[in-house]
Amino acid sequence: MHYKAVPLSLMLLLCTSLSFAQSPIQSSESMPSLMRMDPEKSILKNTESSKNHQMLLAVMRASDLEEILGQSGPFTVFAPSDTAFEKLSKAKIDELLLPENKKELQSLMRYHIIAGNFSASKILKAMCRGAGKASFTTVQGDEITASMQGLDIILTDNLGNTARITTADYNQCNGVIHEIDSVIRPSKI
Repeated sequence: MHYKAVPLSLMLLLCTSLSFAQSPIQSSESMPSLMRMDPEKSILKNTESSKNHQMLLAVMRASDLEEILGQSGPFTVFAPSDTAFEKLSKAKIDELLLPENKKELQSLMRYHIIAGNFSASKILKAMCRGAGKASFTTVQGDEITASMQGLDIILTDNLGNTARITTADYNQCNGVIHEIDSVIRPSKI
């Protein structure tokens, strides 16, 4: 009985301390472009000005989600960086961007979005309530699971692929962006 309380206490302490550690830093020109996002602008507008998310912007446009991400909300977007997209083959990316593959591309993009404004601290609190894991339903309709690996929040898709949140809590006027290091997928691509 005594040993079960210790891991729960450690998880609560971790959740509390990480919620403060995940805050974004807004400042100088030497910071990555994601860190200079304007919280008064939409997810779309900030993605347009980000030098690290040009492929994500191309996917948003090709999947006809720019209007939604430019106005509606709130949304939480797990935004793959250009480096994350480079993990997919160039041929697959080119194929996805073809007009005849719009439905597949929409499914892929929607798999990176959950309805609501989920800061890193809210994700951590949900994980605390879920004994170290929390599931979130994407706007595409499938679930992704958040868990901890060391001090990192890891997202796992329905195929077991993972993505690490590398930069968290960039507030937008219509939600929040968390940069991730891999593309999460609703199906094998």
